[in-house]
Amino acid sequence: QVQLVESGGGMVQAGGSLRVSCVASGLTFSSRTMGWFRQAPGKEREFVARISRSGTNTWYADSVKGRFTISRDNAKNTVYLQMNSLKVEDTAVYYCAAQRPSTILSSARTPGGYDYWGQGTQVTVSS
Repeated sequence: QVQLVESGGGMVQAGGSLRVSCVASGLTFSSRTMGWFRQAPGKEREFVARISRSGTNTWYADSVKGRFTISRDNAKNTVYLQMNSLKVEDTAVYYCAAQRPSTILSSARTPGGYDYWGQGTQVTVSS
């Protein structure tokens, strides 16, 4: 079965950096656009970043643009999210997800556009 397993979360002070990773199995990783979402307590899950199948193209939420970098290694079935200049408001559970092959552009930044999800990894940024 398909599994997405995140790792690398933790606690960091504001201004610091973290890298979270997601290893995929049970699917043809290189054929899937991959995304990162996050969910803070009491808030809806929100789009953070996505990366095309080859890694050539990336897209970001305005709130993280210039601070976060998404990348992937298809040989390792892994997608990464490098987070720099972290802010307290970045505190959330971070989830990786595989985009549905049929997802249209207007759904690519919504949770409904993704069919497989990891269990999430907690990122806490303290002031």
